[in-house]
Amino acid sequence: MSLGDDTGQTRTRLPEGGGDPYGGGRRGTRSSSRSLVTVVGVVVLLIAAIAFANRGGDDSAAEEGVSGDSPKSAATAPSGKKPVDAKAAGIPSGFAHDRQGAESAAANYTVALGSAEMFDKDRRREIVETVYAPDAAAARQTDMDRAYSDAEFLANIGLHKDGKAPAGQSFVSRVIPVGTKVTSSNSNDATVEVWYTSLFGLSGEGSTNPVTQSWYTTTYQLKWTENDWKVIDLQQKDGPVPVGDDQRASTSDEMTKAVGEYGGFTYAR
Repeated sequence: MSLGDDTGQTRTRLPEGGGDPYGGGRRGTRSSSRSLVTVVGVVVLLIAAIAFANRGGDDSAAEEGVSGDSPKSAATAPSGKKPVDAKAAGIPSGFAHDRQGAESAAANYTVALGSAEMFDKDRRREIVETVYAPDAAAARQTDMDRAYSDAEFLANIGLHKDGKAPAGQSFVSRVIPVGTKVTSSNSNDATVEVWYTSLFGLSGEGSTNPVTQSWYTTTYQLKWTENDWKVIDLQQKDGPVPVGDDQRASTSDEMTKAVGEYGGFTYAR
């Protein structure tokens, strides 16, 4: 079978508010803290991941996949197909054994790996064991536990040593996929890029790390194992980043209320 149907990417534009929404409480070290968050906070498992192997060959040929009559690029328009009927550890699972299933898996795994639940040790282990192939999960658990429990890192993002937010504040770490693209594939392996925006920070009275928006693309190396797509490796890079708008940034109360009331989605192609 071939996974190399049409490939491409979607594009959208989301606004960013200006100024400090939490009354000037931002620390002077915000830039350095944010840099640390970029490297460790959103997809800290990069610290534990084996370096993504350089893939040789022509990029355009890679985008064609294994199907000789596939177009080199096409819009990733929604197909309307339901991605899965089941969940494992609260995460969508049982994806189709095709290109679209690989894209859906990558999008949903991005949401899980970028969630605030990754800062809870027990929940983190469940997530990693669910989205990673068994051998890869076993190799990464110790390093990820070490990274997520680093006292200096947790202090820089405003969390206690146990990964909890201070009293009266809510920790926000949420990923919203914008589009996916398959860059190479065969019947049992797929490389999928996920472009997404992330919300990260603390909302609530006295927060010194207000919730901010960032943009990333993560490339996943997926393998068909145990009748599902599983992560073998991943690599993150910044952007593409849209131009910010001039909308007013929400207050701390508005942000806390929104994060608590608006749930996430199961992502399909």
